[in-house]
Amino acid sequence: MAIDMSHDHSKTTNDPSLNPSLDRRLFVQASALAGGGLLLGARLDLTGAAHAAAADAGASLSAYVSLAADGSVSIVAQNPEIGQGVKTMLPMLIAEELDVDWNRVQVEQGDLDTKNFRGQMAGGSMATPMHWESMRRVGATGRAMLVAAAAKKWGVDAGECETEAGVVRHSKSSREATYGELAADAAQVTAPDPKSLPLKDAKDYKIIGQRLPGVDNPKLFTGQPLFGIDTEVEGMVYAAIERCPVPGGKLASADLAAAKAEPGVVDAFAIEGQGIPAGVAVLADSWWTAKGARKKLNATWDEGEIASRSSEGFAQQAEELSKQAPGRSMKKNGDPTAEIAKASKTVEGAYFYPFLAHSPLEPQNCTAHFKDGKLELWAPTQTPQQGAAQVAGAVGITPADVTLHLTRMGGGFGRRLYNDPLIEASLISKQAGKPIKLVWTREDDTRHDLYRPGGFHYMKGAVDKKGKALAWSDHFVTFGDGKRFADSANMRSTEFPQAFMPHFELAASMIPLGIPTGALRAPTSNAIAFVIQSFIDELAHAAGRDPLEFRLELLANPIAEHGKPGLDAERTAGVLELAAEKAGWGKTDLPKGTGQGIAFHYSHRGYFAEVVQATVSQEGELSVDKVWVAGDVGRQIINPSSAENQVEGAVLDGLGQAIEQEITFEGGRTKQSNFHNLKLLRMAQAPPIEVHFLKSDNSPTGLGEPALPPAPPALCNAIFAATGKRIRSLPLANHDLSWA
Repeated sequence: MAIDMSHDHSKTTNDPSLNPSLDRRLFVQASALAGGGLLLGARLDLTGAAHAAAADAGASLSAYVSLAADGSVSIVAQNPEIGQGVKTMLPMLIAEELDVDWNRVQVEQGDLDTKNFRGQMAGGSMATPMHWESMRRVGATGRAMLVAAAAKKWGVDAGECETEAGVVRHSKSSREATYGELAADAAQVTAPDPKSLPLKDAKDYKIIGQRLPGVDNPKLFTGQPLFGIDTEVEGMVYAAIERCPVPGGKLASADLAAAKAEPGVVDAFAIEGQGIPAGVAVLADSWWTAKGARKKLNATWDEGEIASRSSEGFAQQAEELSKQAPGRSMKKNGDPTAEIAKASKTVEGAYFYPFLAHSPLEPQNCTAHFKDGKLELWAPTQTPQQGAAQVAGAVGITPADVTLHLTRMGGGFGRRLYNDPLIEASLISKQAGKPIKLVWTREDDTRHDLYRPGGFHYMKGAVDKKGKALAWSDHFVTFGDGKRFADSANMRSTEFPQAFMPHFELAASMIPLGIPTGALRAPTSNAIAFVIQSFIDELAHAAGRDPLEFRLELLANPIAEHGKPGLDAERTAGVLELAAEKAGWGKTDLPKGTGQGIAFHYSHRGYFAEVVQATVSQEGELSVDKVWVAGDVGRQIINPSSAENQVEGAVLDGLGQAIEQEITFEGGRTKQSNFHNLKLLRMAQAPPIEVHFLKSDNSPTGLGEPALPPAPPALCNAIFAATGKRIRSLPLANHDLSWA
């Protein structure tokens, strides 16, 4: 491509939070590599108003590119790979603007580097909005430096040079040189201001927009070690931990001698620290030996007050609170109570969704080596910088003395935002005086999770005589201390349909919890969408209206005095109409017992609508026939292969959660333990999923989470269409879906 210095072809949004590089300076430095190569480093100064999700990430972002003399290109992927495709996607952005042949690119996983990397995390579907422009500018800067080196060497104007697939050409003189041949000279060029450089027009993309396989795929398919659980370190021993079954409990006694007497056991001792539950670590020459020796501990526990709590008790408290005035008002427009009281058509229903576990297929693990006041970790973590700070505090060193190698993660879904396994492994290694590999069992992972919190919604609504939405009231009974919600147990006051309902009220009451909770894929939205989109369907049915038509009418009439709507109504309507069109909504003559349901949700800057077609036999056996998905995540899909994979996975996650997943408590203990009673979606249950993207003139945003929330309500609405049975609580496995 020719380099036009006249103006920037890239389109940007006016929202700086979606383009964190626009009003902050990206610095690029170059240096020479041994053998005549070029090392390109980049720093993005975030000293302006920091992006919300990067608030604790520091003041800069970084990426590195090295060009060898033979023309090969190495690009470091700075963010942790959790299956979301970021290890492929971020280097694609750099490679596109660098104008290299993707087949010559080698991608390396970066370790935690607080001096050069910022925003080095996986969570919140943030990688694309945070790095979409900055990574491209890294590549564009490298390309400009290579062109400058060639122009100087040939004594020509840089504006007359073009690049393509790792080659600089000067057509007028019929000269060309590979990037490898120019790398040493380019290393001596002063890097230009990245913001001053043009970026490619989308029509010229050769890498962005292509269906590229994940860079780790060959190793994944051949079983090569990539994951934290694969880590092997010379001289290490294996660790397993016996923990108190009730959150907050303390160790009363344990037979350490009995455990140590087992063949192969190296040591056994109690561990406890900030951010981890009380436990006893058993170290052995194999993990299976350590795991088996835990049984010999016969540990007893002072279980504390949480031992009195149960799922049944939570439900009873919620029912009692629903009959009382809410503890706090979160949003009120108009007078929904009065309007519902006098309306001719009203709907009332109690909704419930359960606690959920993350259930990544790779259990929690960490390999740690504490030696001479320094700590080295090999860990699958979504928040490495936070993890390094936490383990440093736990073992009494500074974060600068922590080396953290990022491994690929076998799923996380938010669980690996939390670094308790890293803290445990670090404390064990320090006390043991040797490298250790800690691995949790599936039962450990299930019973010591930070769960997606359950919740209760007591809904009332009304439509007027013309079948239009009139009033909406939600008494949200959730978990917290009365002032603060438990982690991920909150709800935004701007959630749809707040700004579109003439009379609206959201109020909340809280139940004390004591059980740890945390973010699960599409946090809060994964639960709230079920309630909102199901109750919208109830109102549409009461009005005698088509559910799609009812939603579109609502979206077309925002009420200005109600404040911010929390979503873009036009983009929402766009994905609704596209999903309905692809599904043949309202045009398909479906057999008895088969129905279609529709739902939408906006989260993580992504707009998604989904139509689920489901069949329920007269005996109540459910099968999901097909799902149609429409998403709007901006003007550009970077890697369609990965994008479709993320959407399909999110939909399947949502369906699995709706069908039969739940976590329940008795005596403060988690009743579920493994996949026999915590049932994930099976392959035979997975329906075909048809994914469509609606391109809008907005900066690209993430895809890991926003496709999940519409799936559960779309399925439940389909069940109603098929059977006439309204689903107000999950999971579906607890319902009799049979019909006559």
